[in-house]
Amino acid sequence: MAKKIKGLTLEFMPYSEIRDLDSSRRIKKILDIVLNNRIIVLQGRLKPEEETRLIEDTMAMIGHVKSFKGIELAVISSGNGSTPVFQKFTQGIAKALVGDTASMTIIGPASIVKEIKKNPKKIELMLKK
Repeated sequence: MAKKIKGLTLEFMPYSEIRDLDSSRRIKKILDIVLNNRIIVLQGRLKPEEETRLIEDTMAMIGHVKSFKGIELAVISSGNGSTPVFQKFTQGIAKALVGDTASMTIIGPASIVKEIKKNPKKIELMLKK
């Protein structure tokens, strides 16, 4: 589902849309959306190695794709550090089975996104004029 506001498009993506894709296809899907000047709000988060590869791939594209200046990426998690050990254990099993759906990831093109500020409870998305 995409929401367009005065030339700005936010695309809300449930984790289920990428859950069954391999890492390469997940990254390709995300890059295709970002290259169309859309900001993705993803339920959940990518694996750390996928985040790294996404950043590496975008860095390689700078200078080769017209007007592409990279991406901005931020993740916010629901974990507050004071979770009981058994609950952390069960959450770890759930993450392994279905992915980390208790997090939210924002990914946008650097040509639109000026800055993403985050703290444990919120994300502030600053856009360029």
